[in-house]
Amino acid sequence: MSVTPQQGQAPPSGGELVGRALELLQLAARLQDPTVRLLTLTGPAGVGKSRLAAQVLPRVADAFERVRWIGPAAGAPLLDAPAVAELRAVTGRGLLVLDGCDHEARPAAEELARLLAELPGTVVLATCLEPLRVYGERLQPVRPLPVPEPGEGDPQALRAVPSVELFVRRARDAAPGFDLTAENAAAVGQVCARLGGLPLALELAAERLRLFPVHLLAARLRERTTGLAGGPATAPERHRSLAALAAWSCHGLPAEARTLLDEAAVHQGGFGIAAVGRSGEGALEALIDRNLVDVTEQEQGEPRFTVPEPVRSHLLDESAASGRLDAVRDAHAERYRKLLAGTEPRLSGTEQAHWLRTLAGESANTEAALRRLEERGEREAAAGLLLACRLPWLVQGRLREGLEWCDRLTAEDGPAPATALRVRLVDLAGCFATALGEPADAVARHRRALALGKELGDRRQAAIGSAHLGEALLAAGDLPGAQSVLVTALATLESVGAAAPAAEAATALARVLRAQGERRKARELLDRAEESCRRRRDSRGLAQALREAAAFAVEEGEPLVADRALRECLRLAEATGERGELPVLLEEFVLNLGRLRLEQQPRAVRLLTAAQALRSALGARLGEPRATALAELRSGLETRLTWHAFATARAEGRRLTPAGAVTEALSTPVPTLEASGADSPAEIETPALTPRQIQVAMLIAEGLTNRQIAARLEISEWTVVNHVRQVMRRLNCTSRVQVAWSAGRWT
Repeated sequence: MSVTPQQGQAPPSGGELVGRALELLQLAARLQDPTVRLLTLTGPAGVGKSRLAAQVLPRVADAFERVRWIGPAAGAPLLDAPAVAELRAVTGRGLLVLDGCDHEARPAAEELARLLAELPGTVVLATCLEPLRVYGERLQPVRPLPVPEPGEGDPQALRAVPSVELFVRRARDAAPGFDLTAENAAAVGQVCARLGGLPLALELAAERLRLFPVHLLAARLRERTTGLAGGPATAPERHRSLAALAAWSCHGLPAEARTLLDEAAVHQGGFGIAAVGRSGEGALEALIDRNLVDVTEQEQGEPRFTVPEPVRSHLLDESAASGRLDAVRDAHAERYRKLLAGTEPRLSGTEQAHWLRTLAGESANTEAALRRLEERGEREAAAGLLLACRLPWLVQGRLREGLEWCDRLTAEDGPAPATALRVRLVDLAGCFATALGEPADAVARHRRALALGKELGDRRQAAIGSAHLGEALLAAGDLPGAQSVLVTALATLESVGAAAPAAEAATALARVLRAQGERRKARELLDRAEESCRRRRDSRGLAQALREAAAFAVEEGEPLVADRALRECLRLAEATGERGELPVLLEEFVLNLGRLRLEQQPRAVRLLTAAQALRSALGARLGEPRATALAELRSGLETRLTWHAFATARAEGRRLTPAGAVTEALSTPVPTLEASGADSPAEIETPALTPRQIQVAMLIAEGLTNRQIAARLEISEWTVVNHVRQVMRRLNCTSRVQVAWSAGRWT
């Protein structure tokens, strides 16, 4: 096989490719596949497509009689008559490499299709930013090299990461004494991650080590990446600086796509499809094809997108230089203000879990929008956006941050928002304080909100604020005060049809009544709250009700029922991405494992450690009664395990992510009554029912109506209806006849 270069450049030379062994194998195999006629390497500029194409040629030498390499020349199309004539003269298989099919050098699809039809023995290998869109084209994307995990600082682990390997190799070329050490490993990882694993960017950054130590280089790159320049004098102009590379990548974009790209560049941490809207999906697809937008992750079926470096820094530099950056940031803030305002009503219905996860991915953009609105002095708009963040931020555990924002927007040293917004902001601050484990501060804030709101005459908001005050008083240990406030708030909320706040207030009041020994009333309230949350598909409200149901079950000596409720809470937390209440939920689950006498000591240590780490990250405080119980549990676990086993489990627990901790808990074997020491036949047959529900089921078996059951048990008919629904759901029955048949088996 001979390789004939033509036009702008010969095949690029260089040393061994780093991290491309699999791509080389795949490329060689596909080029030798007789069904492949056109194979296109696509990827961002600077990723190494040309070098990959050049490196594969020796591997396919025996498959082709002739290879023609055509590189780009200024203003000239790649396909020309001499190249086509030479390939026509080849009797066997020939390979035509079209390197750099971008912008003016991009061959027309019709011309390329005609060439493939005229030369049936010719295979075309093309490199370009985006697909050529010729019928029969096969694509092989070339992605940037993998980057280290955030925070990774172990030199041994970093050496196995391809982007780090390439950076270290090129760093030794520029500074022969360079080595990856424990002192510089974290900075090297930051450089590789900041540059997104783009090989050209890594090589240019490594050259800078002649000027800066790696920790200073990492700091400079945090500000902007487009300052990197250099490289071989023989390299194309676009490969001699990241600014030129980014400008080349954006060249020739349609106006709609360029506008979307400018707006996308100001996003923090990427963005979801909801931030684009249906009208922008076509432009977004064009940007993805051009490799100007990356699909970074996909969670629960929802993709997320990001503008990679150096393109993002280049776009921000251009917007700033042209005076458009402020307008772009304003548009970004307005987009997120509208997004949060539009999703707020959906956070208490059937779409709650979906939107909570969507907004969790947009948290950095939401905060950027808040900062921009504050900078512009638009406190009312910022207040409205923050209020829409109430549930998302409580779920995400952004508690201290939320409290600080509430204080900033209600501070006296600036234009204050309208009274109605101010009241809600002060009330929201109290909610964050309660979640942080600061009930005294929360009570003071809620009382202030109620005092501010008296003149408004808004019964609904006053009742919501009173309910929040009741929860804070409960957390502070003032049971009589909490009961007094919650009873009044619940009645008002039910009268005005505020279903979600009413269910939350009912759950809190049930907790108060249970603590005061009024178990029957508490159970009725809790059943109503649970039924309301299930009917409205309110996942977070349901999880709170189920946690209280588990506490009831524990007090009634039914740890199996508690386990079932807590597992459902964990599944709901998994669906919504819950972080704020996850530490408490994990701890209650572990405490209940102890009641079930299951031999799960290492898992219990892992879960307790993960809960402790998450609470520390949230900045939340632990109340004294729970702290004492958990300390006793940890002490017992440490005694039962060897020192090595306990230390290993703690280390594993510290490494668990919140999602990993939920998975770890749910992977605990479902307990049986035999394992937990129970031996009552009634318990064995009805592990999912409370004693009251068993009574209701037995009376159904006797043929009593709901009204007759209510009279017999001296409870309301509404409570009976709820009990019947719970019995049917937990026994997997669809009719009262089936319930009667199941109850008949217990006697």
